[in-house]
Amino acid sequence: MLRNEKGFTLIEMLIVMLIISVLLLLTIPNVVKHNQLVDDKGCDAFIELVQSQAQLYKLDQGQYPDTIETLETEGYIDQTTCSNNETLTISAEGDVSLAP
Repeated sequence: MLRNEKGFTLIEMLIVMLIISVLLLLTIPNVVKHNQLVDDKGCDAFIELVQSQAQLYKLDQGQYPDTIETLETEGYIDQTTCSNNETLTISAEGDVSLAP
């Protein structure tokens, strides 16, 4: 009688687990690095958006807002922080930047 046992041996399973572990070790640091890059680019884009809203505020009110919170309370923006939780500030000339 022929024995036809189907399945994987322990060695085959260990090799597969080793390959998966190596792939995870190579990909996880890259994903973390790209998340930081995405946050930075998102913050830059948000600064540009707030800058344009400050310009719109000047067109509507005749002057730049005193603080970034003024833009929020007047309904020009919904938040005063970037996606990485850094707070924005606005100068008297209407330049928007990250708080020091």
